Amino acid sequence: MELSPAVLTLIVLGVMAVLFVTELTPLAITAMGGAVTLGILGVIPTSTVFSGLSNSTVVLFAGMFVIGAAMFHTGLAQWLGGFVVRACGAGEKSLMFGTMLIAALLSSISSNTGTTAALMPVVIGICSAARISPSRQLMPLAFAAGFGGTITLVGTPPNIIANAALKAASMEPFGFFEFGKIGIPMTFLGILYMMLIGSRLLPKRDGVVQEEVEAAAEAEVVGGKVCNNPRKMWITGLTLLAVVIVMAVDVRKVPLEMAAVIGAGFLVITGCIEERLAYRSIDWITIFLFAGMMPVAVALDKSGAGKLIADSVINLMGGHPSPYFLTAVLFILSAGLSQFMSNTASAALLCPIGLSIAKGIGVSPHAVIMAVAIAASCAFSTPVGTPPNTLVLGAGKYRFMDYVKAGTPLVVIYFLFCTFYIPLIWPF
Repeated sequence: MELSPAVLTLIVLGVMAVLFVTELTPLAITAMGGAVTLGILGVIPTSTVFSGLSNSTVVLFAGMFVIGAAMFHTGLAQWLGGFVVRACGAGEKSLMFGTMLIAALLSSISSNTGTTAALMPVVIGICSAARISPSRQLMPLAFAAGFGGTITLVGTPPNIIANAALKAASMEPFGFFEFGKIGIPMTFLGILYMMLIGSRLLPKRDGVVQEEVEAAAEAEVVGGKVCNNPRKMWITGLTLLAVVIVMAVDVRKVPLEMAAVIGAGFLVITGCIEERLAYRSIDWITIFLFAGMMPVAVALDKSGAGKLIADSVINLMGGHPSPYFLTAVLFILSAGLSQFMSNTASAALLCPIGLSIAKGIGVSPHAVIMAVAIAASCAFSTPVGTPPNTLVLGAGKYRFMDYVKAGTPLVVIYFLFCTFYIPLIWPF
């Protein structure tokens, strides 16, 4: 009996899920191994297996890693860390609140990936100055960038896809700030959760801060002197600011990855970081983990595995489900798929399905579509759910189960909140 591509994809994904959770093999090896296996099985073309290495987000990662390293090697990150510690105090909770609030605000108007990449070196600098393990702060940073993107139309791709689905059905789309009706309460709820509950579930990796400080100090020694040049600090800081501004205003001719690479190249040319140290600063575990998951996400989409999951769930609901039940099920499905595949792909798959079912049972689809879009941004339970999660993986010394422990309760809280709150704002 020959198995269909969809079934083969689900089997491979199941094996990968086990390996991710148990970490019997390194995360990057599991991701790349899954992509290679799908290529060997013929689910995806062999040309697609390593296509993730040329993905623009991978290039963005590499560029921002170099910019982040330059902040350390010039002493800028340490100076910023000391300034923030003096302003906020050295307490974990106060630093966490400030970090998450800034990340959520920035990601509401710019890429959540760009926001995380830009703020990560600053947060590590703060942690170094405050003698706090980065593992206590970096995951909250990534989560805040994720739920902050739900505030506006351009905050995250699923929001744009939701609007496109409504327009395609000749229905009234959501306004630019209409997402804020759900996004702003979610942001405050997420910050509150991390402060009260999530912080108790975060790991504390002893020695991480010391390792970061020693690595930075070693890299800063150039020609027998510590690199603490004010001019280079200014150049690095202004470069980072310019990159963030370009990312925020979304200059079409200068996409995120180009802004990051231009910034990184400029810092090498101006001597803010040596070429050798720039190469060493790239976290290749993050690069290969993300690059490996990209073809897997393509397989889920193109093989029909994602649609197979969706159809199976829809069939279980019966012919005329309650609109509240429909919203809840699609939220679970969208959030579940987004833990392992692109949230853009999840929203693109489920928005038309939700819209057609809502119209079929004679209710307004706005609540259903909004639930799908918001749920697609609730990818907090795995390091591969969103680029921000992947980006902080190496620097925070996180393991797969760290995301499961800290992120899954947040997904459940958002599910309960959105299931009751969304229909109040957008009645059926």
